Amino acid sequence: MNQRVTYSVVFGVVGALLFIPFLGGVRLFDWDEINFAEAAREMTVLGDYLRVHIDFKPFYEKPPFFFWCQALLMNIFGVGEFAARLPNAICGIITLIYLYNLGHKLHGHRFGILWALAYLGSVTPHLYFRSGIIDPFFNLFIFASLVNVILASWKRDRQAGPMIVPKPVTSYLLTGGLVLGIAILTKGPVAFLVVGLVLGVYWLLGRFRWFITPLQFTGFALMAMLLPALWFGLETYLHGPAFGQAFLDYSIRLLSTPDAGHSGFPLYHVIVLLVGCFPASIFSIRGQGNLFLERSYQRDFRQWMLILFWVVLILFSIVQSKIVHYSSLCYFPLTYLAALTLSQLETGRIAFNGWLLTGLLVVGSLFVIAFTGTPILAQHMDIVRAFADKDAFSQGNLNANVRWTLWATIPGIWLAIVLGVSLWGYTHRQARAATLTLFGGTAVFLTLGLWFYVGRIEGISQDAAMRFFERAQGKDVYVSTYDYHSYGPYFYARSQPVQNKNYYNKEWLLTGPVDRDVWLIRKASDTPTRLDSLPDVRKTGEENGFVFYLRKRKQ
Repeated sequence: MNQRVTYSVVFGVVGALLFIPFLGGVRLFDWDEINFAEAAREMTVLGDYLRVHIDFKPFYEKPPFFFWCQALLMNIFGVGEFAARLPNAICGIITLIYLYNLGHKLHGHRFGILWALAYLGSVTPHLYFRSGIIDPFFNLFIFASLVNVILASWKRDRQAGPMIVPKPVTSYLLTGGLVLGIAILTKGPVAFLVVGLVLGVYWLLGRFRWFITPLQFTGFALMAMLLPALWFGLETYLHGPAFGQAFLDYSIRLLSTPDAGHSGFPLYHVIVLLVGCFPASIFSIRGQGNLFLERSYQRDFRQWMLILFWVVLILFSIVQSKIVHYSSLCYFPLTYLAALTLSQLETGRIAFNGWLLTGLLVVGSLFVIAFTGTPILAQHMDIVRAFADKDAFSQGNLNANVRWTLWATIPGIWLAIVLGVSLWGYTHRQARAATLTLFGGTAVFLTLGLWFYVGRIEGISQDAAMRFFERAQGKDVYVSTYDYHSYGPYFYARSQPVQNKNYYNKEWLLTGPVDRDVWLIRKASDTPTRLDSLPDVRKTGEENGFVFYLRKRKQ
């Protein structure tokens, strides 16, 4: 027990040191980060924590739990990037501690360390804890819910002893249902769909053996519906059925169409996981093959993780909207399978073969080349412009006054050293030291990458627009985009509820008798737009691919 507490504290401290500092060091990114932070900010402005609003109109695409977390921290730390991202940093700390303790329960102390380390030291799992998007909490709740069902089945079938499953079946199922309900409140009923599919596939592969009874599943499902039903019932009672219908329409649109231009090819998520979850992804491939596991519950848990991985991967490969974080629930089974491989490498049950070496070299080299080559290439922007898109917006982005120095090659050089040292360790049967070097070194690489790159990326992609919005803070003006969508005008102009509802009419802002000055922004284009032909709209400047306009209020 003392060992588990000690290492839980260690992972908590490591997570805090890696995830919390510099959360507010760079602006939130359009769309998702600004979208979610704005929903939370408007909760604090309106004092309405039941409904989600964007631009002070009901927003029907997401339930409120994550925004409650952000709004709570905004009330403590103030509105800004730090409070918007802090919930996920806290989620990261919780996740590392949870994975260590779950791994300890399943396979022992060393495995718990490997699982948490694999999650901490892989690219996108690590980076998501330093972001302001919904998915880290959503995924953790779904995974914890499924784990509780698994433990309930082991207790029911006496597959594991009281050291593994000390609680009654009902306790596990009610806890799992409650946590799943919070997942539904975080992002929607897709949480129940995923868990239901995983349970269904396990049931089919088990030749219809009831691992929990239909009555127990009913209790689990009812508990999962309790909190969402309370919130949704109150929302419907106060405001009618608008949320339910709009959310259903939105979900169908995501499933059936590439919403907001987020399309991709069928193997999109395979590539995303292979590259994005480096280096754990390479070891997880071997983890899907034959491995020696001593106990039946260990073999069973591995089967559950395989099912979870493939259900999520196939489901979101079918979904027409392709966004990186849609497959992020795969991070849990993927890092578990990677930890199995790493554990058996350490014990000598499997050998470090050429496939593992090749995978680590190929994918790792992509990161090394990208992070060493970009600062060097940026010294020759004429070459970059020649190969970039020729449209005015892209070329304008590349004109941003972002200074790249050769110091920015440090992350890539660091990763090259980490890869070299760890591969030497694996090939010379020093697996334990090699694993710590690889995953610990990758975590440091990601921190260095954020320090050297994110501010520069933000400077190229959106800095000019966000500064334009920030200049509107505290001014009696309307701020609006033209011919493109952004949440920046709301969050970075710190917009307030408007009294004149004509504000929501774009045509009125352009041609109507406006009662405030109107600040307009569009992306640069190769041909003039309507804004350039309106008689009382004046172009005030352009910068880095964005063009700014002013329309004076009517006296």
